[in-house]
Amino acid sequence: MQQPGPGDQPPVAPPGFGPPPQMYGAPPAPQYAPPPYAPPPVPPAPPVPQGPEFLAVDRHNSIVVDAAGVAFEDHGRGIEFSWHQVRSIHYRPGDDGRSLVMGVVHVDGPFYECVVDAKGRDRMNEWIGRLLPVLQFYRPLS
Repeated sequence: MQQPGPGDQPPVAPPGFGPPPQMYGAPPAPQYAPPPYAPPPVPPAPPVPQGPEFLAVDRHNSIVVDAAGVAFEDHGRGIEFSWHQVRSIHYRPGDDGRSLVMGVVHVDGPFYECVVDAKGRDRMNEWIGRLLPVLQFYRPLS
């Protein structure tokens, strides 16, 4: 086999071989290419102000009071109230003296209540003692 020299031309491909004619090639890029899709940036969630928290939990129910508001959970079903939705809050020991009963009156009128078993009067009294300063922090005029 003979090596091509510096002046030799490469052999011409027979018809039907090689790159396609320009009219069948890739289309030219449009003059106005749309910008690539990018979802709009998601603004960060506003930080929840820090403050005291209260939590009372038993096997089925819970009461949470924090900077976001008040949340009840009763056997897996929950409801949350932000502070601007709360008209008033009521709490007391249960009739047996071993549970905490808390109620929220919504600004639209409905009343919601949650009962958490403290399993003893000592714990219930501890909860009452911790709940009052937290409520006074978020609802100073209540």
